Amino acid sequence: MVTLLSKNANAHAYALNFNMSRSNFSTIVIGASSNPERYSYKAVLKLAFHGHTVIPIGIKSGKIEQFDILTGKPIVANIHTISLYVNPLNQLEWIEYCLQLKPKRILFNPGTENPDFIKQATEQGIYCLEACTLVMLSLNNYTEM
Repeated sequence: MVTLLSKNANAHAYALNFNMSRSNFSTIVIGASSNPERYSYKAVLKLAFHGHTVIPIGIKSGKIEQFDILTGKPIVANIHTISLYVNPLNQLEWIEYCLQLKPKRILFNPGTENPDFIKQATEQGIYCLEACTLVMLSLNNYTEM
């Protein structure tokens, strides 16, 4: 079960529970955009289509069809994967947040590769993979680790 404890640091904590199937890899998409041309937009929809719980987080609020894009750094428990769509030059503000969520895996989509971030995450026991979320879903190997 994925639990969203708060939408942002200033909000009072609350719980929003998501039902998860056995094969569900609950995923946060960081760098989510409401622009349908962006890969993060496509990834949110494809993750949901494949039955994964998906939480889009971006710098601007908006919607990806039925999904609200959360802003800030919401506290979320029980996340399996973080799918990163943020350029390495803009990742510094996200590194601590991602590590505190303690995901099992971080996917560095093309253009997001960051050796320093990967080293920090790996040292904390987080599996890191430089791979495309959309390709993994298309090849049906998203749930392989």
